[in-house]
Amino acid sequence: MPAALPAARVIAIANQKGGVGKTTTTINLATALAAIGKRVLVIDLDPQGNASTGLGIPRADRRFGIYDVLFDGMALEDAAVVSAVPNLSIITSSVDLSGAEIELVAADNREFRLRDAVGKSALEYDYVLIDCPPALGLLTLNALVASHAVMVPLQCEFYALEGLSHLVRTIERVKRSFNPDLDIHGVVLTMFDKRNNLSDMVAADVRGFFGEKVYDTVIPRNVKVSEAPSHGKPVLIYDMRCPGSQAYIHLAGEVLRREKRLSA
Repeated sequence: MPAALPAARVIAIANQKGGVGKTTTTINLATALAAIGKRVLVIDLDPQGNASTGLGIPRADRRFGIYDVLFDGMALEDAAVVSAVPNLSIITSSVDLSGAEIELVAADNREFRLRDAVGKSALEYDYVLIDCPPALGLLTLNALVASHAVMVPLQCEFYALEGLSHLVRTIERVKRSFNPDLDIHGVVLTMFDKRNNLSDMVAADVRGFFGEKVYDTVIPRNVKVSEAPSHGKPVLIYDMRCPGSQAYIHLAGEVLRREKRLSA
């Protein structure tokens, strides 16, 4: 019997399209939540390991990671690495994870492996944020089954809405078959360029389709956001005053307000 969802709120950051600001949103939302005293765990479920790099975890310190949790039964508390951000830990990714999709095909209880690990954890977190790979495979399925909700970053560009309906259908299937608690927490518009009319058009289309599910906060296209990962820092640490940092602080506030309404 799969483990129940834990007391900590688990949110998957997912979009099968790459380059939409998924990892950037994960690490900066996590940093903003940690900055106000929330205990946060990031799970880097992307074989590229960008969340691990973005939080400044050297590859030499990634001795254990999410692969060991999924396939070797390692406890989350043994795999977690404390980041330089107070209150924020991460379970890192590694190259071993690149073959995980194939290994999971024949694995027992394959859809529930992450949920079991999170549910059995003795660690006490307020939020667990899962950075999903840019694909709707078995790793992302594990994240959706293990989560209470999904946040969908969506880039403000012409092809943004393509594939989004596929993601929504996948979420609905997961809800019916594996995880009735799953819901879309919200859609966050990223890489918004106020000088570009197309950004406004995409934003209007998304708000017309998803309504109140779209966060009021939009994440602007900002050079500091792009620079921060190369320094191994979230942009909130790299330059707290830049527009990108301020946007993520506002997004964290919106997330907490929605959480409060959901728990009321």
